[in-house]
Amino acid sequence: MAVTPETSWNSLFAARTRGDVGDGIAEILSLLAVPDLISFAGGFPDPLTFPRARASALLEEFAAAGESTAFQYAPTRGLAGPLDALAGRLEVLQGRRPADDELLITSGAIEGLELVCKSFLDRGDLVVVEGPTYLGAIMAFRSFEAEVVAVPLDDQGLEVDELERRLDDGLRPKLLYTIPDHQNPAGVSLARERRGLLVELARRHGFLIVEDVAYRELGFEDDAAPSLWSLAPDVVVQAGTTSKTFFPGVRLGWAVGPAEVSAQLVSAKQNTDQCAGALGQRLFEEYARRGWIDEQLAQSRSLYRRKSERMLAALERWMPTGTRWTSPRGGFFSWLTLPGGGDAADLARRAVERGVGIVPGSLFFPDGRGVDNVRLSFSLVDEAVIDEGIERLASLVPS
Repeated sequence: MAVTPETSWNSLFAARTRGDVGDGIAEILSLLAVPDLISFAGGFPDPLTFPRARASALLEEFAAAGESTAFQYAPTRGLAGPLDALAGRLEVLQGRRPADDELLITSGAIEGLELVCKSFLDRGDLVVVEGPTYLGAIMAFRSFEAEVVAVPLDDQGLEVDELERRLDDGLRPKLLYTIPDHQNPAGVSLARERRGLLVELARRHGFLIVEDVAYRELGFEDDAAPSLWSLAPDVVVQAGTTSKTFFPGVRLGWAVGPAEVSAQLVSAKQNTDQCAGALGQRLFEEYARRGWIDEQLAQSRSLYRRKSERMLAALERWMPTGTRWTSPRGGFFSWLTLPGGGDAADLARRAVERGVGIVPGSLFFPDGRGVDNVRLSFSLVDEAVIDEGIERLASLVPS
């Protein structure tokens, strides 16, 4: 079909790109460009955590040493040095070192999800997610024409008993996607006792768990529960990212899982970006080996804990009776429920007019729920305006 002035490129777009795959992330990002907006919208790291001086020094070192590796293409699985440094870090932090054929370096966690989708999903396959969950994951699964079903979560994370009930009633997912630590958008973590049951269900019913650990290293306390991958490396693929802990400009992450699955992800990656950027890999390797990443994480946790406490205190002070919210113990987010079934989309529109950016909760469900929910991110907003922003927002919430 030829495109004429009377037709549209839309008619030529692939069928899988149509419908409600969504522009939600673009909408969130657009809020960051509004002048003088007090934004609780984007889940971005604070630039105060970016290692500008050390990154610059490392670049100078690479250049002075005549290193070419950092500036060249890399093997699809990743450079040997960065893979070793990453494997060592997983061993220290999660208690298990992946074998060489279990780990690959990706261009962020979202590419890890994309590779899993390419490797596993056919049209109509079933994916279970948490309700609510990361918008980018919903978009990724739907772009491969999967059916996405949400199982609810509470303040202890995914309701694994409810998942078990649905599985016993005949639910047959191929994948289950979860963010067990400081979840996006709800800010809650999966209870220890639920983690063991979840991996048992995966083994019993034959589905793969996709564990997103984007916020795992940003807990406010040193009491992290075991990762799902460390508990059950036979049924879990873990997708991680350095965007929240190092800096997002390098677009660097990892995927670790069973060797057979990892090999398939490497094959899928050869048809996407072929390799993650070597420069980012080398920067992260040196940053990890010199202990700088741990210094940065200590500072980041302190900053985000302080912002979280300030936002929670402002919510307690200003929000009308009947409003509820989660109290995160790490990560970037709190999940707010409006009183009396309020309309979060309408609130978001009115909030922008008052100079405040928020994200309505319906974007984080695959089925239209969340109309009375709001995701609040404290990670990027300036500490000095948190109180004013929450006061403005509270003035718009019906009591």
